[in-house]
Amino acid sequence: MAANFHSPISQAMRPEDSAETVAKYRDSQERGKEEYAPMVTAFYDLITDFYEYGWGPSFHFAPTKDGTSFEESIAGHQRFLGEAIGLRPGMKVLDIGCGVGGPQRSLAGTFGASIMGLNINEYQVKKCSRYNREAGLDHLCSVLHGDFMDIPAEDQSFDAAYHIEALPHAPDKAAVYAEVFRVLRPGAIFAGYDWCMTPQYDGGDPRHRELKQRIEYGNALPEIASFTDIADGLRAAGFEFVEALDRATASDPRTPWYRPLEGCGLTPRSLPRTTVGRKITSGALRVLEAVRAVPKGSFEVQQILNVAADSLVAAGRLGIFTPMYFHKAHKPG
Repeated sequence: MAANFHSPISQAMRPEDSAETVAKYRDSQERGKEEYAPMVTAFYDLITDFYEYGWGPSFHFAPTKDGTSFEESIAGHQRFLGEAIGLRPGMKVLDIGCGVGGPQRSLAGTFGASIMGLNINEYQVKKCSRYNREAGLDHLCSVLHGDFMDIPAEDQSFDAAYHIEALPHAPDKAAVYAEVFRVLRPGAIFAGYDWCMTPQYDGGDPRHRELKQRIEYGNALPEIASFTDIADGLRAAGFEFVEALDRATASDPRTPWYRPLEGCGLTPRSLPRTTVGRKITSGALRVLEAVRAVPKGSFEVQQILNVAADSLVAAGRLGIFTPMYFHKAHKPG
């Protein structure tokens, strides 16, 4: 979690524009693949401050273990990725879909690599830049405004690339992998954690289909991939597929990856992301919106996030979904 308190009310837009942004998100959801960019941009305008309020500066899940704090689990998950890539001082690395830069700063500080974050959302770009300066890491961490489907960088610009739960937003896996391939130098490693439906997912099961659709709706996703989609897309882009595993299996059975959404080790800082905390926040926002103390649309944003959280927990319990399918690939040369 972030050291400072973050209000859940979005500061990305004028209060009077909040309801319109919610409407834009709903409209673009109906054409997810064709309008993924406005969908994702509107989504993060709406929920960035909600995420920081309930989750902290690293917008991702992590394997959890008994006796390990939420923050330690997040840091360990990032470190696993940095070690898998072989990050070290002197490397120039691309963080694809960097959010507000929590992983970027953690990895740069741990491994000493220079990391450039790529982000389509201007509000997050500004926040990431500010947080990098405040952390005294702007000599290693930078941020670039752009779309990962058309990366604004020269060919062979980076020594490595990674993403942490960013490419579920991609409307075409092979196309985004081809862009990553283009900007990497020969011999570079690309690795990440993606959201996938597991082999236990049954498209003929109405409950499975409903949960998949609700996760997509609540998280601005065009369509959730399968394990096979990841491997096939990387190979189609020219990568050599090195390894893959579902990091969700690294969690203790008593503390599955979705445990933070249910309520684990409750503290004032962890409460907002739990079932109880989400209900409290929703109730408060409904009242505050009625008396015009918060922008119109705030309650609906919280409801979208509640759909996402409840669906993630249900799919996690069934074993049909993982948010941390680790994949590692190599650019030949």
